[in-house]
Amino acid sequence: MAKAIPALVLVFRIFTLVACVVSGLLLALDNFTDDGENFHFYDFISFRYVLCAAAIGAAYSLLQLPFNIYYTCTNKRLIRNGCMPNFDFYSDKVVTLVLASGVGAGFAAAFELKKAFKLLLALIAFAQLAAQSADYDVDNTSTSVQDPSKYNHFFDMAIISSGILLVGAVCTAVVSILTSITRTSNSGFFG
Repeated sequence: MAKAIPALVLVFRIFTLVACVVSGLLLALDNFTDDGENFHFYDFISFRYVLCAAAIGAAYSLLQLPFNIYYTCTNKRLIRNGCMPNFDFYSDKVVTLVLASGVGAGFAAAFELKKAFKLLLALIAFAQLAAQSADYDVDNTSTSVQDPSKYNHFFDMAIISSGILLVGAVCTAVVSILTSITRTSNSGFFG
């Protein structure tokens, strides 16, 4: 059991790192062009926050990997004055909350904006139909209803990116539980 927990922590940290990197890459590559106008993930503040949360999770996992590899191989801490279990305990909780808030922001923004764009395109189509039926002179090239599949793909990729970040948040939560177990087996601050 003593060797199993450090090995599990290492495996889940690697999963967290991979999930955060993949989530960040998917989101960073998410863009589309509509009538010469480029839309990117960074045009939406929520998606920028998702990318920042993924970057924080990846950086933290990279920081922790050497310590976890050493601990898994030797079953001893690299820093042995007792502060490393406490650092793991508290920082894992903070990073879990950052990743979870990034997941929430990504899902909420993507689902709500997808619905809003769908409604906006329907209103534009209705306005065009009303203008044409009233015999107004309407230039169909400038106000034509756009293909909603571009918007749908953009927001679907943001949803997928948030879903992958959710995997990273769950893995970090598992690591947080496992580091809690290793912390309680030590004397702690007051023992």
